[in-house]
Amino acid sequence: MVSPHELVDVPLADPSAHELESIMIHGMDNRSVHEASIPFVQNSAAPKPLRVEPQRSLARTLMSQPKKIKELRRFSPRAPVREAVRHPFGRRMRRTQSNAELGLKSLRFLDKTTGGKEDGWKVVEKRFDQFAVNGRLPKENFGRCIGMADSKEFAGELFAALARRRNLEPENGITQDELKEFWEEMTDQNFDSRLGIFFDMCDKNGDGKLTEDEVKEVIILSASANKLAKLKGHAATYAALIMEELDPDQLGYIEIWQLETLLRGMVSSQGNEKIDKRSHTLARTMIPTQYRNPINRSVRKTADFIHENWKRIWVLSLWLTLNIVLFIWKFYQYRRRSAYEVMGYCVCVAKGAAETLKLNMALILLPVCRNTLTRLRSTALSRVVPFDDNINFHKTIALAITIGALAHTTAHVACDFPRLIKCPKPKFMSLLGRNFNYQQPTYLTLLSSAPGVTGVLIVIIMAFSFTLATHSFRRNVVKLPSPLHHLAGFNAFWYAHHLLVLAYVLLVVHSYFIYLTREWYKKTTWMYLSIPVLFYACERLIRKFREKNYRVSIVKAAIYPGNVLSIHMKKPPGFRYKSGMYLFVKCPDVSPFEWHPFSITSAPGEDYLSVHIRTLGDWTTALRNLFGKVCESQVLSKKANLVRLETTVVADAQIEETRFPKLLIDGPYGAPAQNYKKYDILLLIGLGIGATPFISILKDLLNNLKSNEEVQNIDMADVPNTKGNGPGRAYFYWVTREQGSFEWFKGVMNDVAESDHNNVIEMHNYLTSVYEEGDARSALIAMVQSLQHAKNGVDIVSGSRIRTHFARPNWRKVFSDLANAHKSSRIGVFYCGSPTLTKQLRDLSQEFSHTTTTRFHFHKENF
Repeated sequence: MVSPHELVDVPLADPSAHELESIMIHGMDNRSVHEASIPFVQNSAAPKPLRVEPQRSLARTLMSQPKKIKELRRFSPRAPVREAVRHPFGRRMRRTQSNAELGLKSLRFLDKTTGGKEDGWKVVEKRFDQFAVNGRLPKENFGRCIGMADSKEFAGELFAALARRRNLEPENGITQDELKEFWEEMTDQNFDSRLGIFFDMCDKNGDGKLTEDEVKEVIILSASANKLAKLKGHAATYAALIMEELDPDQLGYIEIWQLETLLRGMVSSQGNEKIDKRSHTLARTMIPTQYRNPINRSVRKTADFIHENWKRIWVLSLWLTLNIVLFIWKFYQYRRRSAYEVMGYCVCVAKGAAETLKLNMALILLPVCRNTLTRLRSTALSRVVPFDDNINFHKTIALAITIGALAHTTAHVACDFPRLIKCPKPKFMSLLGRNFNYQQPTYLTLLSSAPGVTGVLIVIIMAFSFTLATHSFRRNVVKLPSPLHHLAGFNAFWYAHHLLVLAYVLLVVHSYFIYLTREWYKKTTWMYLSIPVLFYACERLIRKFREKNYRVSIVKAAIYPGNVLSIHMKKPPGFRYKSGMYLFVKCPDVSPFEWHPFSITSAPGEDYLSVHIRTLGDWTTALRNLFGKVCESQVLSKKANLVRLETTVVADAQIEETRFPKLLIDGPYGAPAQNYKKYDILLLIGLGIGATPFISILKDLLNNLKSNEEVQNIDMADVPNTKGNGPGRAYFYWVTREQGSFEWFKGVMNDVAESDHNNVIEMHNYLTSVYEEGDARSALIAMVQSLQHAKNGVDIVSGSRIRTHFARPNWRKVFSDLANAHKSSRIGVFYCGSPTLTKQLRDLSQEFSHTTTTRFHFHKENF
């Protein structure tokens, strides 16, 4: 029988199965002992919601009873216990490491890519030769030498702490042997060593006690290393919070064992990492039978690919077939004509390519007929046609036009023209004289003719427009010198694309004056283009008509940190939309012609429209500046900088003398996320401003939850289950690199935390500027975050009730947890953000759809 005043030993045959630490405190009754047991087993079956009601923290519970912590203090770093004991039944036992010890083994001073490498010291040794001065490494170069160049101040304090431990003067620098000692201590897996270094960093005077001022300095240092400007301003408050929790007797200082108590549970334990790695290894060994044989694996993957992409495959196959059939038909038509006797296969290739050009110049207009596509998305046709890929199909057709134009132009200019000129005159007159009015042309007359001039102009316009439509130019990746810098950006793309109207006119003229076809009914270009051009013209007329009806009055505008402009407008009569849709905005004060697309961030049930606009280009910058002038008085009063605001500035239309710029809207238009209700579960992933399409969905889900609760509360006896046809749960992952980004949708996050009593919506915020959990540079931030959230339920990073994670999500684990939690369910994965993550999320969706009973359907937002 084990005494209640002793720690219970656990066999280590399977350490990962015993992730429960019990803290036994003298004088507690059975209930108190039970409440002090802290489970650290993570349930991988389902992601846990992070909303936690404010409660009394463990640290505060322990510190408020200083006479009852003798056993806990006995296991502090100052008195580590590693002795072995004998099990009553004779089995040799070893005391398990405390959870704090396991956790603090992940208290890294170096990231995994640097400190985890076996040859890490060799790299540092080479850097020493590069940064050392007269054989000694100065303090200011220490960070760059050990791979901590982006945390120079933190590296400097680490250097000073390690030097103090050896009675070295930091100003004199260190030798290579001393650097190796530093390195070995930083990479030491011993619990005592790492915690001691961390404590010494905080304890600058080396007296073994941390004062409030010392804690404050380290908080400021950590906030600076993690680019948390707002947190630096509240460092004194958070330092006082730590002292309040760990110094209940108001001694004015805390010791290392108390710091261990605070760190307990703050850092991810290695035991959990081992469980994750082991589960991933097990998953790799449990490969289904159809994937084990190489041939079967190839066949199965091909079948899976067809199953995932059958809509795209049949549309592209039909399109390719039409192009090939038209090319072959025209090729053999000219193979039997007299022109072949003069120009050979060159004229066949040129005419075959021209026929595909006519088809593709007609088809390329259809994917951008947004009004039509928006209506078709809600019909049965969406089951067989991939309307979400309209922009990708538009780009594919543009590529085919480029290839066709190059083939047509090259065949004519490099082959047909020289053969026409060099052809013997009698042969030319007998075979082609009638087509050229019995005058054999020269190279110059061919180029200066109507077909020649129009052809050259079409090629120039297309080359210019297509180049500016590439990702590098449209997204302003290319940095051109002045004044050519205006050719990069969305504005240049927008105006250049409108030059293609002229290209269509020239194409009709070009085909009318061609030499080798005289009958008007055989000049078929106008036949290809007439219906699609008329269709597209009607689309533009509808937009022009709606422009007069959809003039909106602005209710409120706000400029958030990170250069994001939020605009709230009165909803025009008859403006109906679904969550996930987008609209176009035009501001005549910026440009009388330009329309720009933005996701709608308000819910359909709300009486206003809202959009959030990130300042990225010339047009958005000019728009933000116009609204900034409206907010000028508030900006000046807060002494904020309009170039890069670090505070939120709001202008309300109800305030007198508030005149907002005039805005026009057009829409709504369909997007992949609008069909979210057909899935059982939602996984919404937004990067930065890419969260905007999903805010409307979250609001809509939340409004439905509230309305269902209100209906049920009227009369529980008479009202049946009001669960709608929408998703049963929604998981929202928002990844951003700036702390100020959380200001954009803080109201939505708080509303979800307060109103979603059944945890239907689970929100996960990730801040990538903060080092991952377990890194010493973010350890103190994690401590303060946990204390503050436990005290009042507010996250110190986002300022909302949703707790923020550090670094980037482990997407494989996210998909694995969802697959385990929602077996045999259809999960809609909607992503909006940088293309860099698209492939990984699509591959994970396919992988887990093939290897589990859960089906993941991936959708990428495109404008």
